[in-house]
Amino acid sequence: MDRDLRALAGEFGAALRASGQWCATAESCTGGLLAGAITACPGASQWFNQGFVTYSNAAKVQQLQVSADTLKHHGAVSEQTAMEMAGGVLAVVGAAHLALSTTGIAGPDGGTPGKPVGMVCFGIARRAPAGITTRAITRIFEGNREAVRLAAVRFALQWALENLRQK
Repeated sequence: MDRDLRALAGEFGAALRASGQWCATAESCTGGLLAGAITACPGASQWFNQGFVTYSNAAKVQQLQVSADTLKHHGAVSEQTAMEMAGGVLAVVGAAHLALSTTGIAGPDGGTPGKPVGMVCFGIARRAPAGITTRAITRIFEGNREAVRLAAVRFALQWALENLRQK
């Protein structure tokens, strides 16, 4: 893991710690790299609760309460699935205030005209007094499988940090 990614994860952790919040993750295409970047930071146990790697659709349904209908109608690589993954984390991890999810096509195969290799959907869920709110965003990254996965982790951390600063 490069120094810049570790620094970004540390900055995210510092923002969580300063706000007294805990996070958890749900990953598909990044396969635990996001949780790995987070836990590479000393003191992550003060703000990171746990991570899920739900690579299969069955795991998404069983562990994160993603709707089978969502998967059928939108696919695993969709903003709808990313939001349900993130929201599902908060539904099953009561101690977390913020959840991040990644689902995409890292390649080299698996792309389609509507969902090319490098496409990653990100979800973020926040726990608030009024309930859980979710948002999603999609990005397409260039490069080989490793480059796509690392770019996805970097983007997820940057996006989460932006969301934390917006309160």
